[in-house]
Amino acid sequence: MVKFDFSEHPHERYNPLTGEWLLVSPHRAKRPWQGQVEKLREEKLPPYDTGCYLCPGNKRAGGARNPEYEDIFVFVNDFSALKPDIPEGEYNDGETFFARSERGLCKVIIFSPRHDLTLPEMNTGEIKKVVDVWQREYLEIGGLDYINYVQIFENKGSVMGCSNPHPHGQIWAQESIPAEPLKECHNLKKFYDSNKRSMLSVYLEKELEKGERVVIENEGFVVVSPFWGIWPFETLIISRNHLQNIGLMSEEEKQLFADILRRLTIIYDNLFEVSFPYSAGIHQSPTDGRDHPEWHFHMHFYPPLLRSATIKKFMVGYEMLANPQRDITPEISTQRLRDLPEVHYKKK
Repeated sequence: MVKFDFSEHPHERYNPLTGEWLLVSPHRAKRPWQGQVEKLREEKLPPYDTGCYLCPGNKRAGGARNPEYEDIFVFVNDFSALKPDIPEGEYNDGETFFARSERGLCKVIIFSPRHDLTLPEMNTGEIKKVVDVWQREYLEIGGLDYINYVQIFENKGSVMGCSNPHPHGQIWAQESIPAEPLKECHNLKKFYDSNKRSMLSVYLEKELEKGERVVIENEGFVVVSPFWGIWPFETLIISRNHLQNIGLMSEEEKQLFADILRRLTIIYDNLFEVSFPYSAGIHQSPTDGRDHPEWHFHMHFYPPLLRSATIKKFMVGYEMLANPQRDITPEISTQRLRDLPEVHYKKK
């Protein structure tokens, strides 16, 4: 009888953060990197673009004009998805129609005045300033009496819906805890109540012991290809210390976080020698005024590229109607990422 092999046979993997299952089909990726690897001819961006609504001194789409900023610039999104000054309201029509008002606010964080930079092309000191702003905004926005969750994220690349290449990220903060962090809330608390330790502390210990899914690490953070990851080169940054949120990071930890962000994004760019697209976001404790010992700071990276700069993974068909699915296993993608240099391909 043939022995079951995780690297050969279809199987499901469990995500303890969300309580959901993933279908893995490794036999479909027998030739993941054979044949031609297409490269895109990237447009060379100028350091300053007169038509960019995020560059210093330029007029934004909403009509306001940016100051001549020389560092990081933060402003309230001109087209915010959430607003702080709406009246309370709800709609309840029987058993199937429910709606309610939702207050919140949205901000844009411009990482640099340079139009032509992305995080992997910034130095650690410059990225540390971004981390400083993330910490400040989490504490300030989370301190508002009606804000119960602060979502910090970055969409990079047009394929991930980013409409402007100028380096920037966003913050959406709101009254309720959004669906994905709420799933983690329930599962993290359930684990903590049973084990009196954070789930990600235990998970990280096991990943470090096994080593097969650890991409890079430093004294403060570890990057893994999570056992349950959906996207081909999905990664998870986990703090070594059990920190509930970025507000608890020391200056040294923020420096180490900036270091791991720079190194990871360089590796991503080097994979297909292209400005690597992704959606990335920090998951951390809610700001609802309660203690959350179960929470453990982590950051998700969801990149769509599959085999080259032009071949992407799409969530379609079975994945939209039934279950998430991946072909390239986390173990294979980890080795692929680990083998890459940490010097940006543009500097070769």
